[in-house]
Amino acid sequence: GTTLQSIIDACVLGRIKGRVVVVISNNSGSGALRRAAAADIETVHLSSVTHSSGDSLDAAICGALQRARADVIFLAGYMRRLGPRTLAAFPARILNTHPALLPRFGGQGMFGDRVFEAVLAGSESESGASVHLVDAEYDTGAVVSQERIRVLPGDTVESLKARVQACERELIVKTLAAIASGELVLHSP
Repeated sequence: GTTLQSIIDACVLGRIKGRVVVVISNNSGSGALRRAAAADIETVHLSSVTHSSGDSLDAAICGALQRARADVIFLAGYMRRLGPRTLAAFPARILNTHPALLPRFGGQGMFGDRVFEAVLAGSESESGASVHLVDAEYDTGAVVSQERIRVLPGDTVESLKARVQACERELIVKTLAAIASGELVLHSP
């Protein structure tokens, strides 16, 4: 829930000229749902527990976003593919973040520490974070913004991860602020 909290805080402080209208999680005990509830933001738990088929889950997610009148959707830690109904209802309005400079070190199975391990194993001189549009595949949507950091001699997974995650949270806030102000306009590829 730390990424969500950075977005909530940025909205409250006026850095993002907008507000979080709903938080949906597939984990009923997630920190994101607790943080949203503490900020008086609508919370919804939708998962394979609440919906037995992928199609009904997709319809429920799409419906919850439409009822909340979401303009931009951000997948802060949501690790599932969105269904075709949700993707079609919000073209070029769904964003995700990735802890690397896409297109490198992205795709199915590239999440969590695996990304940082791959960056270090590849002897990369830089890494960073990417915000990208969401499509039907993992990490293949158009990159909207990136922030670069140097990979330092002696970096470990933990040290690189800490620096990338800090840069990632700030990149998300900057990107959402630019979208909310009209400085950044999202386009379908």
